[in-house]
Amino acid sequence: MPAYELIRSSRRTLALEVTRDGRVLVRAPARLDQKRIDDFVARHAGWIETHQAIQRERRERRPEPTPDQQRELIARAKAVLPEKTAYYGGIMGLRPAGVTITGAEKRFGSCSAKNRICFSWRLMQYPEEAIDYVVVHELAHILHKNHGKAFYACVEEVLPDWRARRALLKT
Repeated sequence: MPAYELIRSSRRTLALEVTRDGRVLVRAPARLDQKRIDDFVARHAGWIETHQAIQRERRERRPEPTPDQQRELIARAKAVLPEKTAYYGGIMGLRPAGVTITGAEKRFGSCSAKNRICFSWRLMQYPEEAIDYVVVHELAHILHKNHGKAFYACVEEVLPDWRARRALLKT
């Protein structure tokens, strides 16, 4: 059985996560007995192994930037992303309440209920076309707070090739 870190909480279900660094996290209900947790992990050993290999490949393809590279990416993000947001916002007739640059590791952008857009500086490691897609994607959330048909129609109006651009984020 793979080694894992156990996180107990008031949740009702068991969940597995393999982190970017390959650690296995198991989230479990506070009162669930240890044997059931161990059985769950053992039954999912193949899944865990597969996802650890995926994370290993991701780390090799896109290693964590050095502190100097990180500073460079942050500076570039602060210069480029607000400008792109204003440009595409003008095309779409949308204006966010603000633009913030973060160090988020799991998502490239987000749009709050109050229409504040956050972008991760990590986005700057991707091609220009992918960056533009994330900007348009987050701006579209000002109008549509979900990923329904109307949301993607809004994105497609500005970027007809959005699917190809989104695929660049996965490579």
